[in-house]
Formats: sequence, structure tokens, C-alpha cells
Amino acid sequence: MTDLTLSLQITVLSMGLVFGAIILLWGMMILLTTFTAEKNLPAKEEPAAPEPDSVSINKVKAQAAAIAVATALAEQGQSRAHPLCQPPTALVSAWQLGMRTSQRTQKGNLGRR
Repeated sequence: MTDLTLSLQITVLSMGLVFGAIILLWGMMILLTTFTAEKNLPAKEEPAAPEPDSVSINKVKAQAAAIAVATALAEQGQSRAHPLCQPPTALVSAWQLGMRTSQRTQKGNLGRR
């Protein structure tokens, strides 16, 4: 056999193994999802609770909203947080300063002016 024939046979065999493994994993995932899926069982009907008076529910909701607004306003007045100021930017960054220093050192102009 020539080298080309042998290399083609090895390539086909290895690609077949890879695709076979992919198909095997795909089948296993399908089996796992079908066996482990939650099944929806019909729920038993419970007796309905008596409907409370809708006027009293609206009154309770309005009171809860009023309490929430009052609490938020009180907390907002007590807040001592203030926005942080940005520090002034340097004219030359630390990276630029380091690079310029190394360039001057390499050229030998560090101490002379």
C-alpha cells in the first residue's frame, strides 16, 4: 500500500469514530431527556376559598402603598450618600512615564541635559 492510501484509511476510520461518538452521545441525551422529564399529572381540585370583600382588599392595598411611599421619602431624607468626584487626570500616565524612562535609559540620555 502506498502512503496516500494508508493515510486516507486512517482519516476515514478516525472521522467515523468521531461522528459515531457524537451520534452515540446525541442518542443518550435524547434518552435521558425522555426518561427524566417531569410528567404533568392532573392536579386535584381543591375547594375554592370564599372571596373576600373587594372593597376591603382595595383599602388594604391603598394603605400598604401609602406606607411604602412614606417609608421611601423618610429614607431618602436620611441618606448621607454623595456622589464621588473624579480624581484629576495626570498629564502623563504611569505607563507612558515608564516607557519614556526606559527609552531614555536605553539611549543613554538619562542624566545629561
